[in-house]
Amino acid sequence: MSKQGSDSLAGARAASTEKKRAPLLTRLRGVAAATLACASLVGCASSTDVVASDKPGTFTVAASATGGRMAWAHAHQLATNEARDYCERRGMQSSVNMETVSGIGVMTEHGSSVNFECHPRF
Repeated sequence: MSKQGSDSLAGARAASTEKKRAPLLTRLRGVAAATLACASLVGCASSTDVVASDKPGTFTVAASATGGRMAWAHAHQLATNEARDYCERRGMQSSVNMETVSGIGVMTEHGSSVNFECHPRF
């Protein structure tokens, strides 16, 4: 086989490989775009460590979330879950005394600060 014949065969293989990759890349781009869209709707959330407050037996945890109108609900849920988990690790149950929320605008940071106590399970 001549060098020119092998070059054209290699070119045909490369073109075939590119045709196979194109749908895969398109699919990957679509998945990436869908993931990014969902992440922007859900947003990000984080919480602080549980700290003892100035009142004995009372603790505080804060959480914040961004990403849409319901970000306050994500912050609230994260803060109350942290309080519950903290008490459960001690074999107790949590009791929320007070919650302070902040942030009302869309796509701004919303926050929740929960003061709670741990009580024995009955």
